[in-house]
Amino acid sequence: MSIHLNRQDGITTIQDFSRSRIEIPRTEQWFMQSRVGNRKYKIMVAIPYEAAPPSGYPVIYMLDGNSVFTTMVEALRMQCHRPDKTGIIPAIIVGIGYQTNRPFAPDRYYDYTPVPSFEYQHNSDGTPLPEQGGAHAFLSFIEEELKPQIEHEFNIDRNRQTIFGHSLGGLFTLYALFTKPTAFQHYIAGSPSIHWNREAFFEEEQKFVGRLEQEVVNVEVLIGMGELEKSHVSRNLYHAKELSERLSMLSDRGLKLTFKEFEDEGHVSVLPVLISRTLRRVLKPEKSTINR
Repeated sequence: MSIHLNRQDGITTIQDFSRSRIEIPRTEQWFMQSRVGNRKYKIMVAIPYEAAPPSGYPVIYMLDGNSVFTTMVEALRMQCHRPDKTGIIPAIIVGIGYQTNRPFAPDRYYDYTPVPSFEYQHNSDGTPLPEQGGAHAFLSFIEEELKPQIEHEFNIDRNRQTIFGHSLGGLFTLYALFTKPTAFQHYIAGSPSIHWNREAFFEEEQKFVGRLEQEVVNVEVLIGMGELEKSHVSRNLYHAKELSERLSMLSDRGLKLTFKEFEDEGHVSVLPVLISRTLRRVLKPEKSTINR
């Protein structure tokens, strides 16, 4: 570091100094290549300071890891030291992202959509949207490749697993619920893009309802929307509210659903408050540990 003296006014200023990157403690990342489709994902993991409980750490799998991983990691880190006060215990956070430094990657259109949309094929500037319709392969990657890797490397409680997705990621979260309701215990769908292909979405919903007529599940679902999304042309807030009303009728089949409209929040600004609500919802301390 060098100091420069400004002789005109006598003020000492820092001319230049060494700099380094800001790093998030106890995080790591690596790349995984999927067996199906040979697609490449950046996997980001945050590990608690605290020792794992006998049952293992709860784990939250986050879509769009490039955009929201750090927000959830720091929100959790600030609150999990005093579960008796905050109601939040330590957990493993797994962000699933892509090879980009930008918040979002075009690959998400393929990974998060169950089938291509015939209505939404172009951006607002007329350029074509990326390929769509790979949700089945992406869910298989999570279940058959990513989860085993995480469970091999870390002490995970398989009975406390959450998936968190927003927008197209919220659509994928609901797709995962409909097609594999036993994969997670908590499904968090933020501002889900139900409009993407409503006919196909409704078909999956009907299959899910039929499945629950035959078996009981044990899952909790949170659908969160920003109040300001009411004005969006997609009308997804109303679609999500109607979906919540329909699925709430399945509470006797083990499905516990909550719909939350966050005041004065929009499609993107809803993310931090939804993350905070998610932590309190899925990381509650076990009753036996609260008063320790």
